Amino acid sequence: MSDELQPLPGTDAAIAGVFQSLATMIYASDDFTAVYQAVVEAAPRLVDGCDHASLMLRTGEDRFVTAAASDDVAELIDTYERELGEGPCLDAIEDSSVFQDADLLDGSPWPRLAARVLETTPVRGMAGFRLLVGDRKTGALNLFSDRPGGLDTASVDQGIVLASFVTVALMAAHEREAAQTLRAGLASNREIGKAIGLMMAFHKISDSDAFDMLRVASQEMNLKLSEVARQVVQHHNQV
Repeated sequence: MSDELQPLPGTDAAIAGVFQSLATMIYASDDFTAVYQAVVEAAPRLVDGCDHASLMLRTGEDRFVTAAASDDVAELIDTYERELGEGPCLDAIEDSSVFQDADLLDGSPWPRLAARVLETTPVRGMAGFRLLVGDRKTGALNLFSDRPGGLDTASVDQGIVLASFVTVALMAAHEREAAQTLRAGLASNREIGKAIGLMMAFHKISDSDAFDMLRVASQEMNLKLSEVARQVVQHHNQV
């Protein structure tokens, strides 16, 4: 992560500086992987008691991936959650906005996960915060503490704020992707329109007949209609 995301901890100004730097990244960067990584690396400075953080996103109906992790510990616990099918992240995504287990040593709603975490990592408390884009359950921000009780009520409030911030990043990524798809679609439509016009002029046929010729060629050549249109236009430009 860049040096500009390294303010001194413990002050409101420092916290505001971290959020400002993250906001700048969101609206200036086309690489949202870097944005997600910056968020999880900043989490221990923004949330009291947080030592590790990860971001798990839904990529299919029942498939989740770790989009970013502050370190190997956070990534390992995400792996455990996916393998076991239980944990604060998965529950936060599916059932509620926030799930927390402040002290794994004092029983846990996720006994199999807790046992593995206690055996293989220093983590003693964890919490998951749902991320929504519109009405879609997109993923969860996961926070982990090495101290029993380290993630308290104040930590949850801070985690909710950070999760809301991540949601802004997800919405920005979604809107940017949609805009790129729209631009690609408009470009394809222009190519198709050009190809239809050229074929109408060359073959002295109607627009519907020209479109049918493109469609048949697309099927016979097993190519997208936009690609056939592009080749027609390219051939005309070379003549």
